[in-house]
Amino acid sequence: MEILVIWALFILVGYIFGKRAEKKHYASIHEREKKLLKLPATTSKFPIGIPLSSIERTGLVTGSVVVSSDYFKRTVAGLRKLVGGPIQSYETLVDRARREATLRLKESCPGAAQIINLRYETSPIFDGAKDTVTSIEVLAYGTAIYCVAKQ
Repeated sequence: MEILVIWALFILVGYIFGKRAEKKHYASIHEREKKLLKLPATTSKFPIGIPLSSIERTGLVTGSVVVSSDYFKRTVAGLRKLVGGPIQSYETLVDRARREATLRLKESCPGAAQIINLRYETSPIFDGAKDTVTSIEVLAYGTAIYCVAKQ
């Protein structure tokens, strides 16, 4: 009985602190996305709306992040694995990681006019003993286009 109470306490603490951390992270993401809205990032292999003659240089840019899951999400995911279906508790985890990696990529190339050929690589990080996802790593990479400054 005591173990069940301790387990429930861990779940409750994980839920409360996990929700708080997730909400704070989303607030940071929204604020930074507004600041970087003018730097477009596209999966296109070619610049959009930029004449090739105005391109001064290009460069590979990256942004990566590892976002950890809380006890509550892990428990819900474990229960969901029993019955099958989408694991919605991990969807926000993946969304936050992808958006944070994109923001870090954009922040790594000040002065760029555009980012093209944007791609993502994701990797789950497992707890080997329990075979559960504890974190997710997302790497965003692309080509930054820098244009000749207009005089």
